[in-house]
Amino acid sequence: MIEIISLFAVYIAIFIFGMTVMRTGLYNLSQDKVKVWLITFTNHPIKGLITGTVITAIIQSSSAVMVIIVGLIATGYLTFKQSIGIILGTNIGTTFTTELITIDIYEAIIPFLFIGFLCLFVRHQQVFSLGALLFGLGCLFVSMNGFEQLAHPLSLYPSIHSFFEYTNNHGLIGIGLGTLLTAIIQSSSATTGIIMGFMNEHLLSLHAGIAIILGANIGTCITAFLASLGSTQEAKLAAYAHIWINILGVALFYPFIKSLGAVAVMMTSVPDIQLAHVSLIFNVLTSLIALPFTGLLATFIIRLHTRKA
Repeated sequence: MIEIISLFAVYIAIFIFGMTVMRTGLYNLSQDKVKVWLITFTNHPIKGLITGTVITAIIQSSSAVMVIIVGLIATGYLTFKQSIGIILGTNIGTTFTTELITIDIYEAIIPFLFIGFLCLFVRHQQVFSLGALLFGLGCLFVSMNGFEQLAHPLSLYPSIHSFFEYTNNHGLIGIGLGTLLTAIIQSSSATTGIIMGFMNEHLLSLHAGIAIILGANIGTCITAFLASLGSTQEAKLAAYAHIWINILGVALFYPFIKSLGAVAVMMTSVPDIQLAHVSLIFNVLTSLIALPFTGLLATFIIRLHTRKA
C-alpha cells in the first residue's frame, strides 16, 4: 500500500514538473508579451475574457495567471474591475490542458522526452523553449500513463474501493475531494489528470468525475488568495472575485451534473475525453453567463469584502 501511494505521489510530482517545464517553454516563446497583453487588452470585459483565455492557454495555468493579475493590480497597472473579465477567461483557458492530455500520443512520449531534453542544452532561446515544451509534454503523458497503471492496484484495497463507491454515489463528496486535492497540489489540471486515470479504469463514474472537477475549480482559487495576502485592497478583491465566480459557477451547475454527463456521452464514449469536454462546457458556459454581470459582480464583492479585506 505504501509503495503504491509513494509511486502515486511520484507521478503527481512528474505531472506538476511537466506542467512547470512546459509553462516555462510557452512563456519564454511569448517573451514579455503576456503582461503587455494583460495591461493593454482589458479595458472591456469581453476583451478581458479573450485575453485571459489566450494567456492562460499559453501559460497553461490559471493559478499562474491569477498571481500575475494580483501582482499587476498591487502595482497599479490593472484595476480590480478590469480583472473580472480576465478571471472569466482564465477559467476557459485552463481547459486547454485537460483537452491536450486526452490525445493518444503515447508512442511519441520517448521522442518528446529525448528531443526535448537535448534542446534544453541549446543556448538559443527559441530552441530551448521548444525543448522545454516537448520535454514537459512528455512528462505529462508519462504521469497520465502512471495514473492509469496505479488505478487498478489502488482499487484492490477494500478501504480505497469503498471510498470510490461512496464518491460515485455522493456528488458533494466528489466536490469536496476535488477542492481539497487541488488546494493541496495547487493544480486543477493535475487533479483532472488523476481522475481521468481512475475513470479510464472504470473505478469512478462520469458523474463522480464531473463533481470532482467542479470542486477542482474551487480548489484552484487558493493560489491567488495566498498571493493576495499582505497585498493591496484591490488585489485582495481580485482573489475574492476568483473564489466567488467559481463557487457560484459550481452551485449553478451542480444540479445539472447528470445533464452534463449525458451531453458528454453523446459526444464521445471515451471516459477521459468525456471529462475533458465537460470541463470545457462548464467553464465556457459559466464565463459566458457571468460576463454580462461583471459590473454587478464587482459591486457585490466590493460591498461584501471591503470591510473585511
